[in-house]
Amino acid sequence: MSMNQTTQVAEKIENGMSAPDREGSIAVLAEILANQHVLYIKTRNFHWNLKGARFSSLHEFFEKLYTGLARAIDDTAERIRMLGGVSPGSMAEFLGGASLEETSGRILDGQDAVRGLLKDHYAVIRDLRSQIPRCENDFDDAGTADFLVALLREHEEAAWMLRSVLDE
Repeated sequence: MSMNQTTQVAEKIENGMSAPDREGSIAVLAEILANQHVLYIKTRNFHWNLKGARFSSLHEFFEKLYTGLARAIDDTAERIRMLGGVSPGSMAEFLGGASLEETSGRILDGQDAVRGLLKDHYAVIRDLRSQIPRCENDFDDAGTADFLVALLREHEEAAWMLRSVLDE
């Protein structure tokens, strides 16, 4: 994500971090927030447009997933604000900053939906694993690194549950 108003330090705060370090963590969090929004919308899309024998159980499961993502989205945006940054707030910003790709609405089979969500959760897990040491070591931000570890555990749990419902 390029440095723009969503990754700039908007407020002077005295938390022991330099402005460049806070800017680095804010940029990481803004990218994570963008991917969270894409994954949230994709999960809702699959929840709405699901068809097949397991509709009821997967429909309910996807609702639990997107509800958890909604909470994580709020927490991530608030973490950006804790660091004195401006949280991205438009779909254009989210789509411009995300590495995940959105999926257009269409009717889809439960297996395809589960595979698609699992693929994205794995991508988020890999990204979080690379961003945690950056926040801790490059930006001297143990608080954000700890926050990202908690997100990592949530995505690992979601991936496990998605793998567990696959018919393979």
